[in-house]
Amino acid sequence: MNKTELVAAMAKETNLSKKDVEAVLKSFTDVVADELKKGMRLAKPIYNKNGVMLYERDSRLTEQGIISIQNFGLIGIYVLEPAEPVPPMSAEDIEFERYQTMAVFAIKEILDAVSKQKPSAKLNTFVTQLVQKYGSLDHKINFIQNLRSVEDYVYKHSLNTALLCAMMAKRMNLSEKNQTDLVTAAVLHDIGTLLIPIGLRRKSQLELTEEDLKKINTYYVAAYQMFSRDYSLDAGVKMILSVALRRIFHVGGKDDEMEKKKIPEVEILRTAYIYDQLTAMNIQEEPTSDVQAIRFLLDAGNGYDRVAVQALIHSINILEPGVCVELTNGDKGLVIIPGMYNVLQPYVLSFRDNQVYNLSTPHVAAQLQIKDIMRTMDNRHVMGIDMLKQYSGEAVHIGEYRDNKTY
Repeated sequence: MNKTELVAAMAKETNLSKKDVEAVLKSFTDVVADELKKGMRLAKPIYNKNGVMLYERDSRLTEQGIISIQNFGLIGIYVLEPAEPVPPMSAEDIEFERYQTMAVFAIKEILDAVSKQKPSAKLNTFVTQLVQKYGSLDHKINFIQNLRSVEDYVYKHSLNTALLCAMMAKRMNLSEKNQTDLVTAAVLHDIGTLLIPIGLRRKSQLELTEEDLKKINTYYVAAYQMFSRDYSLDAGVKMILSVALRRIFHVGGKDDEMEKKKIPEVEILRTAYIYDQLTAMNIQEEPTSDVQAIRFLLDAGNGYDRVAVQALIHSINILEPGVCVELTNGDKGLVIIPGMYNVLQPYVLSFRDNQVYNLSTPHVAAQLQIKDIMRTMDNRHVMGIDMLKQYSGEAVHIGEYRDNKTY
């Protein structure tokens, strides 16, 4: 979307004149640009909608670069502190971010058409390509979140939910047909939010009145009815959406028989939906960390399917070697070996006493656990693997039995 298209879209959503929208948009981008200084270094690359890298990470901003960023209308960029090293990113990480940038433009076009109940010729192709690229991976990836605004939240959320569903479906050995139906449903599941007027979407939870909540619910009901009756979709996709929307947005009434069934596609979609929602980086609120999100999903009281949650855990990197953490005793530490049976119980090197704690050992786990990740808004909580390999010497793990002694 170029600046002219953005102004037109905002004018339509807000009922303001294009002139007024242009003034607001200029003020916003001026504020962003004013915060940028010549010589600042980028922590993450900037791409255009075709996936072409415009600015490499660690690039120093020039006066012309700041003007270009202002013209892009970006809601924010990631910058490094003056002496801060560039955070580690693998070639796969960089490709994942590039794909997200391109895909969010494609998914916007699809969802905008569907929200108007128009057929989208690109939907099937988009889903097929996504499944081919990320639905056949045999290893975990770093699931990178990018900053979202109210305007682009639905597009980025739908994309990330679809990506997670593709990877989780692979882990749960779903058939190719079921995987495709699931990812299609994931792309479309949040149309109801897209139907909500932008002014209402901008309100925080504290600002919403009872009348606002009733109004919001009507849009979720409208989306449910559209997919249930009107919009032409494969029967498998309709079934997933029908059950998932009832369980996520509490619309469409109760279907006791369906509610009792454990439908793998629905469980995967619910899990991917809430994980992305919790960990998304919004300009309005702080994200939940990966650790806190997984802890929430593993809590049986919250009602998420354990098999689906384990599929998520086996799809993305959480508490991998090199991650800096805060422990429940107040110490800071470094993950050096992943948890074998419980992702939240890895081996951690304590910065205070230089001891290695095996958090899965019962007597250690009884008094010490990971409180959270020490993180910023990108992956600067991670120590590079090359640096981690420099850690040498024979470690005695707390909780390990050696030489007739338990450490």
